[in-house]
This record gives sequence, C-alpha cells and structure tokens, in this order.
Amino acid sequence: MSTCVLLHHDGQVERITEKSLEEYLSLIPSASVAWVDYTSLDLDRDLEKIMATMGFTQIPPTLLQSGFFSSYEDADTELGIRMPSVTVKDFDVKVRPLIILLRDNFIMTVHDQDIVRLIKLFRYAPTFMKKITAESKVDKITLILERIIDENNDRNFEYLREIEKHGDDISRRLIDEDYNKKLIAREIYEMKHILITYIDALWASKDVIENLRYGDADLLTDDDKLLGRIGILSDNINRHIELSEQMSNVLASGLEVMQSIYNNQLQQMNNRFALVTAYLTVLGTAFLVPNTIATIVSSLGWDMAGAEWYLPFLLGSTIVATLISIFWVWHVWNSKKDDDIVRK
Repeated sequence: MSTCVLLHHDGQVERITEKSLEEYLSLIPSASVAWVDYTSLDLDRDLEKIMATMGFTQIPPTLLQSGFFSSYEDADTELGIRMPSVTVKDFDVKVRPLIILLRDNFIMTVHDQDIVRLIKLFRYAPTFMKKITAESKVDKITLILERIIDENNDRNFEYLREIEKHGDDISRRLIDEDYNKKLIAREIYEMKHILITYIDALWASKDVIENLRYGDADLLTDDDKLLGRIGILSDNINRHIELSEQMSNVLASGLEVMQSIYNNQLQQMNNRFALVTAYLTVLGTAFLVPNTIATIVSSLGWDMAGAEWYLPFLLGSTIVATLISIFWVWHVWNSKKDDDIVRK
C-alpha cells in the first residue's frame, strides 16, 4: 500500500494512491514539495530496495535498521531518521520502526503494515499543505516532518492511558483478599516490563528530536520559530517520560506491598507453628515425666505392691513438671512479643 501527496507550485494539492514508487518519483520533480508514504510487508528485506528506487544512495540502510529504537543519519543531501512506534495490547508491547527519509523536495515514510497511525494525517494532508504554500522549500519540508513526528508521538502517548488502565486494574485486585497474590505479583512485573520498554522508546524519540531541534541538517530550516515547534515536541516527550516514571514508582510500591503481605503471611504462619510447638511442649512434658519416673523405678527392681506413695508421687511430679513447662512457655512467649514490639 502506498500514497503520495503533491503540493504544486500554483498551490494546488494532488493526492495519489496505489501507484508504483517509480511513478511517484517521476511526479515529484514538478512539485513544490511532496510526501510519499509506503507500507512494506517485510521492512527489513525491502528497505534497501525502496531507498534505491527513490534515489537514496548516500545513507546505508543498515544504519537505519540498527540502533536502539532510533537512528539519525545526516548525509548533507539526504537525511534518514528512524523513529519508534509503540503498540501495547494487554501485556504485550511492541516497538515498530518508522523510517523517515528526506531528499531534495520530498519526504518519504516507510513502515510495516502494523503501523496505521499516519492514515489520519494523510487524510488531512491536502488541507495542511495548502497552509504552507507561501513557505520556502526547507520550511515546508521541516513543517511536514514536524507533523509526521508529532502524529507518531501522539499515537505513542495514547498507549500510556492503556498502561494506566492496566495499573488501575492491578491496584483493584491488590485489595481483593481472595485474589491470588502470586498472579498479581506476576502482573506487576509484566507492567514494569511494559513501562521500561515504553520509556526506552520515548527516550529514543527524544534523542532524534534533540538532533532536529537545532536545525543543523542542510535539508531543514534554521528558522527559530519553526525550530521552536520541534522543541515543543521534546517538551511533550519529557512530560510523558515523567508520568511513566511516576507510574513505574507506583508499581514498585505495589511490589513492596506484595512483599509486606508475604512477610506478614510468613510471620502469621510462624506464630501458628510457635503456638503449636508450645502446646506440644506442655503435652510432651505431661507424658514424658511420668514415663521417665516409671522407667527409673522399674529399672531399680523395687517391689511396688505396697508402695502407696508411688501413684501420688507420680501424679504430683507430673503436675509440677507440667506447671513449670507452662510457666516457661508463657515466659518465652511474652518475651518474644516484647521483642517484636521493640523492633516495631
């Protein structure tokens, strides 16, 4: 799929679709300025051929296909830019490349079929181009480039709202005591991963805009007013980076809450085990003392037929030992509570 918008010298705008790149290239010299948008089924494979067809020979395609989400290559008579285009669906985040090429009097955008964010801009391109008829060629090119980058950034910013919605859903499940906390911890981790990738894409966009805002490239304007509009794009990205980092901090707090919940659960379980151990200690003492006394007496060979003292002694020693164990367990238990209070 391909489209082309031509602004002629007389101010007329012509919009052409579904033609070959060679046909577009033959129409561009007669226009004041042009914008060509091309959708590739396999961008990695087709980019070199597309650039060669449209006359971009100074910039190696590999430079635009490498790098961390973005690239800026200025060859004086040609300018190549790679911008990140973010898509987020549920917990799946993808960053697609948007290639922007500038040469002579036209701009070309190349992307794969998953990037549909320029359709709206193409719809209003004739109206927009009529407004820039009086501008110089470099000013026109700069204004078109600014609108393309702005449209791409706006679509990237929209996904921050979707990420916020996912974060709100996680917060709601976090207060649900019946919800599986392990699943929430996994979701928080995935949200953190999405935010990290999203912030990386925003920083990559900012790097490109910082290279553009000073107008060093020969193909771009050096008008301070127009360059100021590019500076506004950088400021917008800064605000969204700050919002994303704040959300990342909120998710980090959620992980800390999850850790506190796990620690409390472990503490409660430990307290239950300690209470069970205390009960078993008392019961063990109650059974162990008489059994020990009976074992000792039987090993001495005493005649217990007339020993009326044996049973009272056995019962008394059992009661005394049990009371001592109860007192000791109670003392240890209270000491542990006092230590917990001091630590808090």
